[in-house]
Amino acid sequence: MLNINQRLQQIFGEAISTAYPGLENPPLTMMKTKSQKVSPREIAEKIVQNIPNNELIERTEIAGPGFINIHLKRIFVSKLLSNLLVNGVQPPSLKKKKKVVVDFSSPNIAKEMHVGHLRSTIIGDSMLNHVGDWGTQFGMLIAHLQDKFPDYISVSPPISDLQAFYKESKKRFDEDEEFKKRAYQCVVKLQSKEPDFIKAWNLICDVSRNEFQKVYNCLDIRIEERGESYYQDMMTAVVMEFEEKGLVQLDEGRKIVFAPGQSIPLTIVKSDGGYTYDTSDLAAIKNRLFDEKADIIIYVTDSGQAMHFQVVFAAAQLIGWYDPKVSRVEHAGFGVVLGEDKKKFKTRSGDTVRLMDLLEEGLKRSMDKLKEKGRDKVLTLEELVKAQRAVAFGCIKYADLSHNRINDYVFSFDKMLDDRGNTAAYLLYAFTRIRSIARLANIQEATLRKAAETTEVLLDHEKEWKLGKCILRFPEILQKITDDLLLHTLCDYLYELATTFTEFYDSCYCVEKDRQTGEVVKVNMWRMLLCEATAAVMAKGFDILGISPVERM
Repeated sequence: MLNINQRLQQIFGEAISTAYPGLENPPLTMMKTKSQKVSPREIAEKIVQNIPNNELIERTEIAGPGFINIHLKRIFVSKLLSNLLVNGVQPPSLKKKKKVVVDFSSPNIAKEMHVGHLRSTIIGDSMLNHVGDWGTQFGMLIAHLQDKFPDYISVSPPISDLQAFYKESKKRFDEDEEFKKRAYQCVVKLQSKEPDFIKAWNLICDVSRNEFQKVYNCLDIRIEERGESYYQDMMTAVVMEFEEKGLVQLDEGRKIVFAPGQSIPLTIVKSDGGYTYDTSDLAAIKNRLFDEKADIIIYVTDSGQAMHFQVVFAAAQLIGWYDPKVSRVEHAGFGVVLGEDKKKFKTRSGDTVRLMDLLEEGLKRSMDKLKEKGRDKVLTLEELVKAQRAVAFGCIKYADLSHNRINDYVFSFDKMLDDRGNTAAYLLYAFTRIRSIARLANIQEATLRKAAETTEVLLDHEKEWKLGKCILRFPEILQKITDDLLLHTLCDYLYELATTFTEFYDSCYCVEKDRQTGEVVKVNMWRMLLCEATAAVMAKGFDILGISPVERM
């Protein structure tokens, strides 16, 4: 697909440089600095006179003090829509493919995923998952495992509730000095890879992974796991590299690194010789740049960690691992999830909300909503369950993504399940309705495919024209969310597309029926193609947001 906005910028870029060949910056500001008397309207006129011949501009007009209004050629828009219908919704082509690594979700082994993981998991739904599976808490868990299940080497311990197991071991760690010492010894033995300790570590990780997977299955998220342990062997080499380059200072037994322009240092070795999060994050970024050969690395964590990542990125640049002009390394931070009382989202007893409980509550409420609308009377059981899952998980994801990720957002089931306004419930319903138009008029897919190749998409009615232009803004939206990683722009666009479609559908008959018999008298095929193009773009938008639409709802 063509990004019309970018193409117009190219055309006007040429017009400006032809009209004002000596100026690098916008003409008005440049001329003001050179104290030349010109009115914005004169500049606009000169630019318009120098617009090169092109395929898309019908005419321009200068409005007010010097705004240039652009009118597109209808035949050009029509051809782009036909192209979309024949070739599918394809993003604009790249000169070369880039590898993107996204570090997201980041649950901790031995702790349940809670509402705090919701945003990172949904926003970062992509391909790489960073897991906290190494470090002090493991010493504590292994020591507790040895006491509670001494024969764990030969008999798999029945740990079903890992959260309770974690709390028991944490209580002992905080209250019992002897146990605390043993826990620290266990960490050292784990890090030096003693077989019995690795076995204990694997047991705990497996129980956790099974729990995480239940959440990922609900949200339809596929991950490639990289635990902190994955980077363990690389940390020693990273510390040596910083030492060899003379970048390490000693501070009361700690080894620290100051990066230029940063007020706080990174601690790469603690005074007891252990490594820190700083060390594993440096090892991870080096691995992603050199071994994974990533062109773009994005870290999706809460905004509280912004400072930490700023220092890590600065240190990676200091040592020469990457040049920000060549590699894009970025922290995509987000605000916290609030309850309807505008305070941090907690259960009634003040505990953190378990993510699995939240998803199950979503399923229950979504089914109630569908039954309230009488959908259980018209859908088969299989269709009803599909719709239930699509609405429950789609609404939870969309409620998050439709807010600017930088801000905190209020979690409210009532708002997210409302089928009016900018919600997944409304969009899923709108999508199902669009998809049903052809089905109810008995138009086969093959007929639509053939029509896409042979029928011109007419845009004579103002609502057809408005919808056609709205559909073709999709590549521009994709470019914007790629640049700023703010997905609410895509949500706003999908909502605008759905409401623009409703205006079109209310004003333009796609299928004309006999009033007495209800039989189809006439099919306006170019309008059916506009329905198809709208649904195709919506489906691709849902796919990017990780939402699964259904054919019947």
